[in-house]
Amino acid sequence: MDIIIKADLYRYGGLTFWQVFRTPGFRFSYFYRKAKKYNRLSLPGIWFRLFLHHEIVKYGYQISLSAEIGPGLFLPHFGGIVIGKEVKIGKNCDISPNVVIGRELRGKRKGSPTIGNKVWIGPGAVIVGKIKIGSNVLIAGNSFLNRDVPSNSIVIGNPAKIIKNLKATEGYINNEIS
Repeated sequence: MDIIIKADLYRYGGLTFWQVFRTPGFRFSYFYRKAKKYNRLSLPGIWFRLFLHHEIVKYGYQISLSAEIGPGLFLPHFGGIVIGKEVKIGKNCDISPNVVIGRELRGKRKGSPTIGNKVWIGPGAVIVGKIKIGSNVLIAGNSFLNRDVPSNSIVIGNPAKIIKNLKATEGYINNEIS
C-alpha cells in the first residue's frame, strides 16, 4: 500500500484498512490517491477514475486531481466539499462538509490558496484567492477567508477575524502523522 494512503488510513484512528474502507471520506481519498497516481489513459488509471467518479456522485466530494494534497487527509463526514485546481494543502488537514476551497479569477488575489500543515477547516468555510494559510490554523465554521493567515491562528467569522493562538488546533487534529 502506498505510504500516502497509509498516512490517510492512520488519521482515521489506526484501524485496519477494511474497517476504515467503509468510511466515505477514506474510501474517496483512497480512490483519489490511486487515480492521481496512474496515467489517465492507462488501464489502472481508467479503473480508479471510474471508481472515483462513482464516489464523487455518491458522496458529493469534488476535489480536482490537479490539487496537491499532502498525506494525512481526513474527511470526517461526506457531502459538499469542493477543492479547485491548483490548490495546495499540507499534511494532517481535516476538511468538514460544505467547504469550498477555490480560486479567484481576477484582481490582486487571482489564483488559488496554499494551505499549510495541521489545519482544521470547519463546516461551511469558504477559502478563495491566492492566499497563504500557515500551519496549526483552525478555520471556524462558516468563515469566509480571502486573505493570508499566519501560523498558530484561529480564523472566525465573515469577514474573517484572525486571533493568534499557539494551541489553535489542539483537540481538533487527532492521530497526526509526523
